Amino acid sequence: MKFRLLITVFATLSLAGCSVTNNTADTKTRSKQTRMDMQEAADRADEILDATMEAIKPSVKWDRNAPRSGPCTDFKNDSTGKGDVKQSRYVLTIISPERRGSFIGVVERHWKKNGYKITSVRNSEDMPAIFASTPDGFGLALKIGYKGQAFFDASSPCVTESKVADPTTETLDPDDPASKGLPYLHSDFWSAATPAS
Repeated sequence: MKFRLLITVFATLSLAGCSVTNNTADTKTRSKQTRMDMQEAADRADEILDATMEAIKPSVKWDRNAPRSGPCTDFKNDSTGKGDVKQSRYVLTIISPERRGSFIGVVERHWKKNGYKITSVRNSEDMPAIFASTPDGFGLALKIGYKGQAFFDASSPCVTESKVADPTTETLDPDDPASKGLPYLHSDFWSAATPAS
């Protein structure tokens, strides 16, 4: 009887210890996110997206939108004095319907290699997409949209409000096809009309 009682007490304490450990880890993650301001979050989102674009081989031509920021949308936490930031990239290289699966696969492998969790996949012949989250709370998306346009987004968790600097890249000439935001550059690999071997 005493032996059973000791086992029950030990099991209860073990479970309580796990709960405390998990709560402590969650608190540390939230605390780290709160210490980050919106400019730091924009920089981190840029870092994630730049590394993702570099992982795509053969490389593609891309451009960026200005960072978007606003009030925090994490309703689990008090949003006073907090906001979030989204950085984006759009691909100017034509990704043919036959190569879109390979394109998404390259990105998925890169994200997994970096410890990002794939949270959702949209299996669509015309507009496939993949979504992921990073250990530090950023949400990632790769979406294929109108006319096969590939878009990347990185959205921050709730962070401390601050100003976010505009990108240092030059503004595109309105006559440049890139300014229309649609893919127009041919790639022998990504634009090919046959599936990748």
